[in-house]
Amino acid sequence: MSHDRVPHAASSLRDLGRKAMHSPKLLTKEEVIRIAEHVLKGGEHASELEKEIAKKATHNPEGMEADELVLLGKKTLEDK
Repeated sequence: MSHDRVPHAASSLRDLGRKAMHSPKLLTKEEVIRIAEHVLKGGEHASELEKEIAKKATHNPEGMEADELVLLGKKTLEDK
Protein backbone atom coordinates (compact mmCIF):
# COMPACT_ATOMS: atom_id res chain seq x y z
CA MET A 1 0.00 0.00 0.00
CA SER A 2 1.51 3.26 -1.14
CA HIS A 3 1.21 6.55 0.70
CA ASP A 4 1.94 8.62 -2.39
CA ARG A 5 -0.70 11.24 -2.89
CA VAL A 6 -2.23 11.69 -6.30
CA PRO A 7 -1.61 15.25 -7.50
CA HIS A 8 -4.80 17.27 -7.72
CA ALA A 9 -5.72 19.28 -10.79
CA ALA A 10 -4.37 22.80 -10.78
CA SER A 11 -7.17 25.13 -9.81
CA SER A 12 -5.90 28.63 -10.54
CA LEU A 13 -4.39 30.09 -13.66
CA ARG A 14 -1.25 30.87 -11.67
CA ASP A 15 -0.90 27.20 -10.76
CA LEU A 16 -1.45 26.26 -14.39
CA GLY A 17 1.16 28.78 -15.52
CA ARG A 18 3.72 27.31 -13.13
CA LYS A 19 2.84 23.78 -14.21
CA ALA A 20 3.21 24.78 -17.87
CA MET A 21 6.64 26.22 -17.23
CA HIS A 22 7.99 23.34 -15.16
CA SER A 23 6.14 20.28 -16.50
CA PRO A 24 4.50 21.27 -19.79
CA LYS A 25 3.89 17.72 -20.99
CA LEU A 26 1.95 16.87 -17.81
CA LEU A 27 -0.81 19.37 -18.62
CA THR A 28 -4.16 17.83 -19.43
CA LYS A 29 -6.08 18.73 -22.56
CA GLU A 30 -8.47 20.85 -20.48
CA GLU A 31 -5.60 22.70 -18.78
CA VAL A 32 -3.97 23.54 -22.12
CA ILE A 33 -7.26 24.90 -23.43
CA ARG A 34 -7.80 26.95 -20.25
CA ILE A 35 -4.37 28.58 -20.54
CA ALA A 36 -4.84 29.22 -24.26
CA GLU A 37 -8.23 30.84 -23.74
CA HIS A 38 -6.76 33.05 -21.02
CA VAL A 39 -4.01 34.25 -23.37
CA LEU A 40 -6.55 34.91 -26.13
CA LYS A 41 -8.89 36.84 -23.82
CA GLY A 42 -6.03 39.10 -22.75
CA GLY A 43 -5.17 39.47 -26.41
CA GLU A 44 -4.25 43.15 -26.42
CA HIS A 45 -1.21 42.30 -24.30
CA ALA A 46 -0.26 39.07 -26.08
CA SER A 47 2.24 39.11 -28.93
CA GLU A 48 1.27 37.78 -32.35
CA LEU A 49 3.30 34.63 -31.66
CA GLU A 50 1.53 34.06 -28.34
CA LYS A 51 -1.88 34.55 -29.99
CA GLU A 52 -0.96 32.13 -32.78
CA ILE A 53 0.20 29.47 -30.31
CA ALA A 54 -2.92 29.96 -28.17
CA LYS A 55 -5.19 29.53 -31.22
CA LYS A 56 -3.30 26.38 -32.16
CA ALA A 57 -3.69 25.09 -28.59
CA THR A 58 -7.46 25.57 -28.60
CA HIS A 59 -7.76 23.57 -31.83
CA ASN A 60 -5.22 20.84 -31.07
CA PRO A 61 -4.21 20.82 -27.38
CA GLU A 62 -2.66 17.36 -27.61
CA GLY A 63 -0.36 18.36 -30.47
CA MET A 64 1.41 21.15 -28.63
CA GLU A 65 5.18 21.21 -28.21
CA ALA A 66 6.67 21.68 -24.75
CA ASP A 67 8.36 25.00 -25.65
CA GLU A 68 5.02 26.39 -26.88
CA LEU A 69 3.34 25.41 -23.62
CA VAL A 70 6.16 27.04 -21.66
CA LEU A 71 5.60 30.28 -23.59
CA LEU A 72 1.87 30.23 -22.79
CA GLY A 73 2.70 29.50 -19.15
CA LYS A 74 5.04 32.50 -18.98
CA LYS A 75 2.37 34.74 -20.48
CA THR A 76 -0.17 33.48 -17.93
CA LEU A 77 2.22 34.32 -15.07
CA GLU A 78 2.92 37.81 -16.50
CA ASP A 79 -0.77 38.73 -16.44
CA LYS A 80 -2.11 40.12 -13.21
